[in-house]
Amino acid sequence: MDSLKAIARRAMIEHGLAPEFPAAALREAETIEPAHVEAIRDLRHLLWSSIDNDDSRDLDQLTVAEPAADGAITVLVAIADVDALVSAGTAIDEHARVNTTSVYTAARVFPMLPERLSTHLTSLNQDEPRLAIVAEMTIDVQGTIVRSKVYRASVLNRAKLAYNAVAAWLEEQEPEPARLAAIPGLADQLRLQDRAAQSLRKARQARGSLSFETVEARPVFKEETLTDLRADQKNRAKDLIEDFMVSANGVIARFLGERRRLALRRVLRAPDRWPRIVALASQHGVLLPTEPDGAALNAFLTDMRGKDPKTFADLSLSVIKLLGAGEYAADVLETDMPGHFGLAVSEYTHATAPNRRLVDLIVQRLVKATLNSAPEPYSLQELQDIAARCNEQARNAAKVERQVRKAATALLLANRVGERFKGIITGASAKGTWIRIDHPVAEGKVVRGADGLDVGDLVTVELVGVDPARGFIDFATA
Repeated sequence: MDSLKAIARRAMIEHGLAPEFPAAALREAETIEPAHVEAIRDLRHLLWSSIDNDDSRDLDQLTVAEPAADGAITVLVAIADVDALVSAGTAIDEHARVNTTSVYTAARVFPMLPERLSTHLTSLNQDEPRLAIVAEMTIDVQGTIVRSKVYRASVLNRAKLAYNAVAAWLEEQEPEPARLAAIPGLADQLRLQDRAAQSLRKARQARGSLSFETVEARPVFKEETLTDLRADQKNRAKDLIEDFMVSANGVIARFLGERRRLALRRVLRAPDRWPRIVALASQHGVLLPTEPDGAALNAFLTDMRGKDPKTFADLSLSVIKLLGAGEYAADVLETDMPGHFGLAVSEYTHATAPNRRLVDLIVQRLVKATLNSAPEPYSLQELQDIAARCNEQARNAAKVERQVRKAATALLLANRVGERFKGIITGASAKGTWIRIDHPVAEGKVVRGADGLDVGDLVTVELVGVDPARGFIDFATA
């Protein structure tokens, strides 16, 4: 474990990220007092809850729902008011602008904010009153958001819940989690949220929003020893939170756009590699349009999920790789800029994770300035510079996470050189060809026999070498 932590720290430095907080930021964090919550709209009486990973300590969002007229449901998403304690220009803020994101590796977490804030004072912890920005939306029976508001409020998390336990309960596979059962009315509350989330998802998919199912690797430890990397797949509770966060981000983007305010947007352009997506679909007997078409692509994905659920995660990964990465852009939201191809929306931002992402904290400041009818806190040039920095550091953070994951996997695979594995090609370019195997979940480079392989191809490979220190896992086609 110590060697993996050293690899993680070295990877942070190699990719231009600061692994430790400067002394000034840590001193500043120790002097910060909890925010006062009384002199603001009080929503602490509502049955707020959080749903996150079992081990999450930096809680950014709470949710609650209420019945509305004509079968509609009003959903409130509370977002931690990090700006209340982290002002622009402070030492903590300056460090956040260096890394721009928390980095989650198999060895350790490198938080964007000092843990006294991100896991305590600005985290929406259970039974602790907090300030929040609330995105309120009323969803009709068709899954359309017919009304929305954004405002400040004080909130109280009644139950810190975990994805897997809530999903198993919603799907009637397990009884209520203990904390859920202990709060009268909370079970009915979550069932109402689940109904609203499913309506939102169906409506988004009808508009052409893409629905994927990917396999993420989560480390498994026995005490301090890494023993496995297991697939961490989507479930109903994760879908619920994803649906609400996507909708809340859209609500906040429209809030700024309708008021002609500057904003940071999250965009995903129409894919350059659409012809390869067309070719991939044709292998399954489906003819996609020659020009990018989200609705047609989602219809194909939905059909394939039903026909072959066992390999759908592999297909999802291939399409995600071919779509390319999203990016941040700064502008006035009314201008003609690309929307988000994967979500089939024209106005979208990131605002729901201010403990973990700088963009969300900046957007929070833009929202609060708008609510207070105050001047723009940043110029357009400043926002463009922030967007460029966040794009760069998001790529670097992904490289660190991938490198440490590979180092962890290389340690697990060190005694399996010469074995054969089935996998899917996840990347193919002049820089090399990469493959993902499933047991354990691992991605490595095809160093021999890669000619002619492309994203989405299913192949059998032999493990020919590992180098944990460098995060190298090398395969040859068998």
